[in-house]
Amino acid sequence: MKDYAGLTHLNQDGSARMVDVGAKNHSQRQAVASALVQTTPEVIDLLLSASLKKGDALACARIAGIMAAKKTSDLIPLCHPLALSKVAIEFSPDIKLGTLRISATCAVNGNTGVEMEALTAAAVAALTIHDMCKALDPALVVSNIQLEEKTGGKSGHWQRAVYLQQRAELVQNTQQYQSQTHHNQPASAAREHIDD
Repeated sequence: MKDYAGLTHLNQDGSARMVDVGAKNHSQRQAVASALVQTTPEVIDLLLSASLKKGDALACARIAGIMAAKKTSDLIPLCHPLALSKVAIEFSPDIKLGTLRISATCAVNGNTGVEMEALTAAAVAALTIHDMCKALDPALVVSNIQLEEKTGGKSGHWQRAVYLQQRAELVQNTQQYQSQTHHNQPASAAREHIDD
């Protein structure tokens, strides 16, 4: 039988379940997620000047992201409905590169996190930009939808950049250990390994 202990949304038999968070303490929780839109410098310029034929795409995407955050539990089957206290959508354009980075921040005073709400907000805001700009750039790409930071709850403060650095160091240390172990292996053991 497979071990599903590390997957909180699965029962012991592997079937899906909604996690019971009733016994968890309420705390102030916040999450920040991002998404990247890759298009052309011309499209970014039109976005910033609100000159698209469909109207102000950034304003539309901001509202779409906020609405999506509030509807996350309707879209993601095992998410809990949350009384969000904050949803903020910010845009960071780079005309030269033809990119638009979208940042979504969600907050709640509750007993479960808001990571999925932030991720959903960032994704839907980016998809709204795609819908508004597809006539000008059908090859527009939405990518890098990812959690950047979260605070509150038992796990405390988590930051993507710090986590990735720690993970890279762990991988490097593991590779060094394996390399040293291989080099220190007795010649007889090495020959037996080859013979096998």
